[in-house]
Amino acid sequence: MEMMTLKTPILSILIGEGGSGGALALAVADEVWMLEDSIYSVISPEGCASILWKDSSKAPEASECLKLTSRDLFDLGVIERIIREPVDVNDRKMFEGLKMIISRTLEKNMAIDTDTLTQARYARFRKLGNNI
Repeated sequence: MEMMTLKTPILSILIGEGGSGGALALAVADEVWMLEDSIYSVISPEGCASILWKDSSKAPEASECLKLTSRDLFDLGVIERIIREPVDVNDRKMFEGLKMIISRTLEKNMAIDTDTLTQARYARFRKLGNNI
């Protein structure tokens, strides 16, 4: 609830696995980005399979149902950007480019009136799930 009213830009970047209540908290941002191989869901595939089928070994089927990949979530409008993961972790050019995109995004959002920023953040959060 606090993040919804912060009068500063918020950018969430998922770099691994975002889940449970933390996933909800990360969604309260002006934009959410994900590394291409990250996953993002309110429940783990194992937890979902245990609840639905009483069998955690059905996690692969649950993963499909949850639509937790970066591509799925981009297509559903849950995230705004997929970040390509470098083949070489020492790829300075890729990281410099990412740093520039983050800076530009934050500068763009800092130029927005705070009331407009918080209203847009609230509207973004409220529309989640409408594309399903």
